[in-house]
Amino acid sequence: MPETPAPPASIGGVQRVPVIVVAGFLGSGKTTLLNHLLAGARGTRVGVVVNDFGAIGVDAMAVAGQVDSTVALNNGCLCCAVDASGLDEMLARLDSRVDVIVIEASGLAEPQAVVRMVLASGNPRLSYGGLVLLVDAAEFPADLERHLRVADLVVLNKVDRVPDPGPLLAEIDRLKPGAPVAAVEHGRIDPALLFDTRERPRHGQLSFDDLVADEEHDHVHHQAVEFTGGAMDPLRLMAFLDTRPAGLYRIKGFVRFDVPGHRDRFGLHAVGAFLRFERGSWGRAPRRTELVLIGTDLDAAAIRADLAACAEPDPAAVDPAAMLEVLRYLA
Repeated sequence: MPETPAPPASIGGVQRVPVIVVAGFLGSGKTTLLNHLLAGARGTRVGVVVNDFGAIGVDAMAVAGQVDSTVALNNGCLCCAVDASGLDEMLARLDSRVDVIVIEASGLAEPQAVVRMVLASGNPRLSYGGLVLLVDAAEFPADLERHLRVADLVVLNKVDRVPDPGPLLAEIDRLKPGAPVAAVEHGRIDPALLFDTRERPRHGQLSFDDLVADEEHDHVHHQAVEFTGGAMDPLRLMAFLDTRPAGLYRIKGFVRFDVPGHRDRFGLHAVGAFLRFERGSWGRAPRRTELVLIGTDLDAAAIRADLAACAEPDPAAVDPAAMLEVLRYLA
């Protein structure tokens, strides 16, 4: 693995940094999850934006509450304290220094307001990466529905504190049918389910940070399914994306459509229900569809078969109007 993290996706020559919003009710475990993401970043430079008095990065954010402050962490990540009015400015200060930005919505504003602020940013280096909603299984909130409306991925945390998470999962599905849900303990969601991570090369004795990271990785289990194919039918592919199997939390890669007027390289990024396409140039890249699908308990053979069924042997015959289903998700 390379020591330097790979840059974010380039769109039109501009490097895009994904901005992921993490929201949740008081005590749901946001600070624990953010610390876990930082510990598991392993070479990926993460910028975390908070405005709570929290133990992000252990004691590094003792300055939290002094807004517009930035603290460098020992793993190449950054942690920032900011108020709502300074959010856009802070993002602009971070975008060239990190590979991904995670915003804790609590204390800044309602999750919807934070998402609107990110989407309204005119910064061409930033791209919205989805809203992750934490739900406390032991203190299941009664007014969850309004937050679920904007959630792209639901993390049901503290499942070790309830006898059976099944009824809670069923209630989330009732409130938002088909919502992607990851059931975890102690906020231990694998960072790879949200953003790219780059392993540090290891030579000689493992450091304490390596040992801690290995111990934490023992608690998370995800798998990656790779798919390579030719041109895809836009309607069949969108049908697959709309009905993706349970446990499939993230999709990344590039899609070839080859439909008249749409022969560009389409970057695909999905976290939970969030979906985005980005149009780019093929350059010297192979003109083919290449996808990586990440999740838990995935049926790799079934997923590859479903994607293979999306192939289009005669893309020139496809009605260009079919691309409208794809273009509505274009960044």
